Amino acid sequence: MIVKKIKPVIYSMMLFGLMASCSRTKDGFPDGIEHVVVIGIDGLSVEGLKNAKTPVLDSLILNGSVCWNARTVLPSVSSPNWASMIMGAGPEQHGIINNEWELDDHAIEPIVSGQDGRFPSIFSILRKQRPQAEIASIYQWDGFGRLYNKESLSFDRTFSTADSTATAAAAYISQKKPHFTFIHLDDVDGAGHGNGHGTQIYLDAVGRIDSLVGMIMNEINRAGISDKTLIMITSDHGGIGYGHGGDSKEEITVPVVLSGKAVKQKYLVTQPVYMYDVAATIAFALQLKIPYSWIGRPVKAAFRGYEEPEGNEDEKILITAPVIYPKRDLYQQAGGLYIGRMAEVSIKEPSEDVTIRFTTDGSEPGPRSAIYEKPFSLEKTSVVKAKAFDASGNESLSTVAYFRILSEEHGNGLSTSFYQGADWKFLPVLKSIQPSSRWVSHEFQIDREQINELITGGNPNFGLVYEGFLEIDRDGEYTFYAHSDDGSKVYLNDEEVVDNDGSHGVRERIGKITLKKGRNPIRVEFFNGGGGYWLDVFYKGPGIAKQIIPADKLFLKSIE
Repeated sequence: MIVKKIKPVIYSMMLFGLMASCSRTKDGFPDGIEHVVVIGIDGLSVEGLKNAKTPVLDSLILNGSVCWNARTVLPSVSSPNWASMIMGAGPEQHGIINNEWELDDHAIEPIVSGQDGRFPSIFSILRKQRPQAEIASIYQWDGFGRLYNKESLSFDRTFSTADSTATAAAAYISQKKPHFTFIHLDDVDGAGHGNGHGTQIYLDAVGRIDSLVGMIMNEINRAGISDKTLIMITSDHGGIGYGHGGDSKEEITVPVVLSGKAVKQKYLVTQPVYMYDVAATIAFALQLKIPYSWIGRPVKAAFRGYEEPEGNEDEKILITAPVIYPKRDLYQQAGGLYIGRMAEVSIKEPSEDVTIRFTTDGSEPGPRSAIYEKPFSLEKTSVVKAKAFDASGNESLSTVAYFRILSEEHGNGLSTSFYQGADWKFLPVLKSIQPSSRWVSHEFQIDREQINELITGGNPNFGLVYEGFLEIDRDGEYTFYAHSDDGSKVYLNDEEVVDNDGSHGVRERIGKITLKKGRNPIRVEFFNGGGGYWLDVFYKGPGIAKQIIPADKLFLKSIE
């Protein structure tokens, strides 16, 4: 059934893509766009779109333009990003800085606002400039509806499932042929939280949403408006492990796809694209005047007859990065811990027309770094970085993998204590609480299967304390990094070095301390307030690149 639904979509998109005019209006807008449909797929990451089976979205990309590295606003959570997407500005302007925002309960006032107290949105400016316009918002996450003034809309509905949301949107488009429709689908984000970003269940969720996009596209075609419609596919954030909210590239990088009337075919957008550019692009397509308070800019390069912004032509294009194997798995960093054996490293090229260069000392790969040709072995703890280079001088971001090798155990390890929590929002004084379980860990890592067996009564609130000694080879200043979801603290020689406390998504906090050569007492405290959890502890210092603190430097006792 899905195949039958997709075929007319592909044909329709190819047809009206070929018919798209490259002419402009006298005011400099793309000509002929009468309808805009935005489909926001909550939690859709770049890798999720690239790796899932998505024939409909693939067709839109083939017959349109795509940006593979659009940047979210921070924090990388839903409310600030959906708000930025429809308001043409960032949290600093519209004031929606977290998911707890409410119109009558918030910390920052919008820099400008209408009579309802909200920052101007694409809905409100379209209503003001075209009072008779048919405007719709149809969404699965009911929190989306609180972000804007519903009086600006002709139709505003929320539904509990992706299927019912898409079905209602398709029916509305078919009946009303609206000028602007915003559709929000939430199942991909739910799969990310419930099963992990990048897992097969997550990719299957992306595939199911793809079929719903196909149903919507078919209704656009049946309504007879496909040759006058701009389609935009957007996302509010990516994800990592079981969550999002941090500043990793996986969380803050999302795809933006434009297809349909007046859009270039098979085009890669190279201009920087930000979350707040979505509203500006919608306004541009519908020939609206953009409010002075907006900071977003239209993605003009995606349209026929428009070039990349002046000054952008000399900037390098960011190409796809290589993958180092063993690759990242949910919260587990690429690389791994190897006990009593060497590590085998392999690197996958993103395409055949690039050269992969790599290093094993944590330094940034450059044009003179070693060229990767075949898998290789590591006998000692190493930080492997790899980067892709093409013939035009473009390059990718670096991919990093942390290989920790413990050839023989000589009292290595960390004493680990588990505490069942009680609705903690911050780290309690764990020393005053009796642990319910103890064991020895090799590193500051959380074994999810082990923790799930220890959690009682379905209470995901728990704490961990890791204690041991960190061997330092050279005197000097060292930097420590706590990367966690939720709160964590790092102590060296009983001195608090890193404070990453509180309930939050994955985020990193940093601290510095001067250490002497030898074994220094180290303690890491962690708690999970609910949902997904993650802990990594990194360090760097004299002669040491930033890396996960490796097992061969951690000991149970101060002396052998």
